[in-house]
This record gives sequence, C-alpha cells and structure tokens, in this order.
Amino acid sequence: MLKPLARLGAALLAGACLVGAAAAQNTKPLRMIVPFPAGGTADILPRALADKLRTTYPAGVMIENRTGAGGNIGAELVFHSDPDGNTLLASPPAPIAINQHLYRKLGFDPAKWTPVTVIATVPNVLVINPRLPVRNVPELIAYMKANPGKVSYGSQGNGTTSHLTASMFMQLTGTEMVHVPYKGTTPALVDLIGGQIDVFFDNLSSSLPFHQSGKLRILAVADAQRARALPDVPTFAEQKLPAMNAVTWFAVVAPPGTPADKVATIQKAIAAALALPDVRQRFAEQGAEPRGWDPVQTGQFIAAESAKWNKVIKSANVTLD
Repeated sequence: MLKPLARLGAALLAGACLVGAAAAQNTKPLRMIVPFPAGGTADILPRALADKLRTTYPAGVMIENRTGAGGNIGAELVFHSDPDGNTLLASPPAPIAINQHLYRKLGFDPAKWTPVTVIATVPNVLVINPRLPVRNVPELIAYMKANPGKVSYGSQGNGTTSHLTASMFMQLTGTEMVHVPYKGTTPALVDLIGGQIDVFFDNLSSSLPFHQSGKLRILAVADAQRARALPDVPTFAEQKLPAMNAVTWFAVVAPPGTPADKVATIQKAIAAALALPDVRQRFAEQGAEPRGWDPVQTGQFIAAESAKWNKVIKSANVTLD
C-alpha cells in the first residue's frame, strides 16, 4: 500500500502524463474566434485564458476578432470549420442561443453547436440616472405606472441583451418605457449619465465605476445572488421580482461533430486555467464569475437560456433582418 507522499507523487505523475499526451496530440494552434470587437469583456476574458492553455496547445493559442451582424459572421466561420477541436467560438449569448430567434435566416444552425464550457457569467443590473426620484425597484415600478410613456430606456441596439432584458422587465411588471437603441454600451452610458435617457439594463462591469462615483445608480442585480463587487445592492428577487433573472454569459462552443475527446481536453484545460489566482483576479476586474462547466451542464444551460429568451422575443415581437 502506497504511503500518502507516494500516492501524491503517483497522482502528479499521472496528471503530467495526461497533459503531455494531450499536448502531443495538439500539434496545431488553437484558434478561438471572438465575434465581437477587441477591448470588451467578450474579448478580454478569452485573452486572459490564452497563455494558460499553452501547456495543452504548445503550438499556441490565437484569439481572432471576426465581428459583424450581431456575432453571426464569426459564428458562421467557426460553424463551418473542420471539427478537429482546433477552431472554437468564444462568445456571449447572441450567436449561440439568441440570434436564431431574431433573424429570419442564418448561415449556421445554433442548435447544432457542440458545447464545450461556460467560462464566466456576469450579472446584468438595472441602472438609472440619479435624477429619477426612486431608490429601489418597487418605487421605480410605481413611478413608471404613474408616468406612462415618460420613462425612456437605452439599449446596445435592437435585439441585444440589454434590449431583451428591458423587455423582460416590462413584461413582468406590466409597465412601458420608450426604447432608445444605441450602437453599443458606451454611447448608451454617455446619454444615461447626461440625462438623455432614464434607464439602462447593463452588465455589471460597464456600469460599476459610474455607480461607485455617484454618476449613476444601480438599483438591482438580475442574478440569484448579490454580486461580489456590489454587496450592498439587492437582487430583483429581494425586491419582490424573483423571475427577473438575466445574466450575460460567455461560452465556448465547437463546430458540429467535434469529437468528445477533443471537447473534454479543451474543457479541462479551460477549467484548470480558471482556477489560477491571476486569471480569477482578471475576471473579477470584469465583474465576471468564473465557471468552467462541463459540456453536459453547458449544453443544458444554453438550451434553457435559448428557451427563456425565445419567449421574451416572441412576447415583445422583436425581429431583425
């Protein structure tokens, strides 16, 4: 019978052999296609992982930004790539779980993605201009009902997460707001700070600095638990709106038909990278909670998210050409 130190040594040796075997099989660089511009959370998170994956992919890890059409251009490129485990899509929800419900025609079938992992989730938050005379969600709802058609909300554009989250909120509360679509988060935040719009459903990482400076006010977190970066702000559930749950997530998926062993290799490599302190710190700076879920859990999560947003889209009658 092996002594404890001997057992530990044997386990480390076995792990090293597995990593070495995986690396020996991965002679090509790993391409991770990000279908949105550089500089945002969707781009920062996979780049934080890239260097940590070189043990498994000694030929290197390349992050490529292929933008346009709400993420569809980059997604289509990956979807039609060889299913050899060397080309992956790293993306927020749109081209993985939402766009099939918005666009009449796509050059790929999101239902056929091979799930790999969810790398992180970021809670969405309800942000207001401080000039609104409300301090919490019930007060905002009462104010909106007392002032129909006078409250405006911004979004990152038609069909974006911020637009759909606002639609969900109005459906759940029986309220109406005037929609002002923008081309991205930054212009929406600029006008929210300036008072041109009243409300914005944003991901936490973008709005947090302005909340902390007092330029904006975050009223609620759309997640099951309070955000670590915002412990004093209650969730929607704590404010009597438990169904208001909307997180922005960042997943890795592979082309249809990618072998299970290839999928398992990259999922385990990503999960190991997500456990590293410097990676967790980088994610925390983005307000992101590291996940690293296995392919089965990832597939179940994506399916549930797709069904949820399909319901919202149909109820709000949102379509994009």
